[in-house]
Amino acid sequence: MNWHKRLIACIVGAMTAVSLAACGGGAGTAATSTPQAAQTTGAAEHTSALVAYFSATGSTRHVAEEIAKVTDGALFEIEPADPYTAADLDYNDADSRISREHDDESLRDVKLRTTEVPNWDDYTTIYIGYPIWWGAAAWPVSTFVRANDFSGKTVIPFCTSASSSIDSSASELAKLANGGDWKDGQRFSSSESAQNVEAWVKQQS
Repeated sequence: MNWHKRLIACIVGAMTAVSLAACGGGAGTAATSTPQAAQTTGAAEHTSALVAYFSATGSTRHVAEEIAKVTDGALFEIEPADPYTAADLDYNDADSRISREHDDESLRDVKLRTTEVPNWDDYTTIYIGYPIWWGAAAWPVSTFVRANDFSGKTVIPFCTSASSSIDSSASELAKLANGGDWKDGQRFSSSESAQNVEAWVKQQS
């Protein structure tokens, strides 16, 4: 009889081991499925407004970020392949980069890191921001404008400066552009308040 008991005990033990292994496999499958499900959810809805800007000292970036907040728009920074340093931007130095570019128009074709905006065709309104350099839009912005097709888009320029007006900088950019309904644009001070930016943006709609 003892060998019968030992046989039954072995059978019961084997069945228990199989059962535990099956439970362990099920728990592992459930644990790995959760991250996979999370990766396919929560996609953000795409906005129809783009705020493209070049900022030399941060003032234009500040305004661009405020416009993006109000419009729920996407931001795109226009970045020179060779970034401007503080010394480059010293217009009081006749030998600085910006002074040499001002004196020699052939140097103003500033190469950018990229001119391609992801999902460009999806945007219907383009805000374009820049600092004023000698009464004109900072030249990296001209490179960006020439490289893109603005057909079917409303383009709203804005600039920042200590005292200069937007003057003809917006209309000069429009001459360089391929299409687009270009508006007059707006000048902001170098330390513009978020309230003033928001009020202006709401007037555009």
